[in-house]
Amino acid sequence: MIAEQVLLDEWEAGELAVEYDDQEPQEVIGWALDRFGPRIAICTALQIDGMAILDMAWRIDPRVRVFTVDTGRLPEQTHDLLARVRARYGIEVDVRQPERVQVEKLIAAQGPDLFYKKGVRQRLQCCEVRKVNPLLKALNGLDAWITGLRRDQWATRSNIRKIEIDHDHGGVTKVNPLADWTEDEVWEYVRAHDVPYNALYDQGYKSIGCAPCTRPVPDGADARQGRWWWEAAGAPKECGMHCAIETGGFEHEAEVLLHTVER
Repeated sequence: MIAEQVLLDEWEAGELAVEYDDQEPQEVIGWALDRFGPRIAICTALQIDGMAILDMAWRIDPRVRVFTVDTGRLPEQTHDLLARVRARYGIEVDVRQPERVQVEKLIAAQGPDLFYKKGVRQRLQCCEVRKVNPLLKALNGLDAWITGLRRDQWATRSNIRKIEIDHDHGGVTKVNPLADWTEDEVWEYVRAHDVPYNALYDQGYKSIGCAPCTRPVPDGADARQGRWWWEAAGAPKECGMHCAIETGGFEHEAEVLLHTVER
C-alpha cells in the first residue's frame, strides 16, 4: 500500500515557519521526522553543516534516511569521510550518481573541465548533469527533505525559512534547521559532539564541493569564495540544487554573472 503524500499548503507552512523560527535545530528536526516519517530524508554533501544535521537527526532516530550526490569529481577526502560516516553511525547512506550517458555526452561535447574556459553557462550545465539531475531522482517519492542551508552562507540564501515549501521541486517541504545558525555555531556543535568532518577543512577549505571547483581560502574570507573562484567577484555561488535556475530561483543574479563574465 502506497502511503498518502503529505504536502503543506502555504498557510500551514507560513505558520510553522514562524512557530519554529526561534527553535533549536533538534526541535525542528524532531518535528519533521515525526510529521513525514519514512518519506523524509537528509540531503548532505558531507560538509560541516550537513554533518551536524546528520548527527542531530541520528540521535533522534538512528533509522533516519540520508542521501548524498557523488558527482564523479569529488575529492578523495570526501570519499574517506563517507566511509567514516557509515562506520560511526551504522547507517547506509544512499549515494546518488549522475547518469553515465549524460556525463559521457557532456564530456564528448565540451571536455572534462568545460567550466574553466568555456564559460558560466557550461559550468551550470555541468552542475545540472552531475548534481541537479541526481537530486531530482533522489527527491522522487519523498514528501520532504532536510538540508544544512544557513542564511549567512550567501545572498541567495538570506531569506530561507526553517520550514518552507520547495516550489522548485514539486511543492515538497524543505526543512532548514540551521537557517539561523552561524558557521561558528556549527563548528561548536561539531567539536562538542565529536562529529566526523572532511579533512580538507584542516587545510584551509571552508566550502567543499567537486575537486576541480573547490579551493582553500584565506583566514577571514567568505566560505563560498573557494567555490568557482574564476567567476566574477560577488557572483552567486550556486549550482542549482538549492536555487534552481530553470524556475527563476536566482535568475537576476545569474544574468548579472553571465553578462559580467562572458561579455
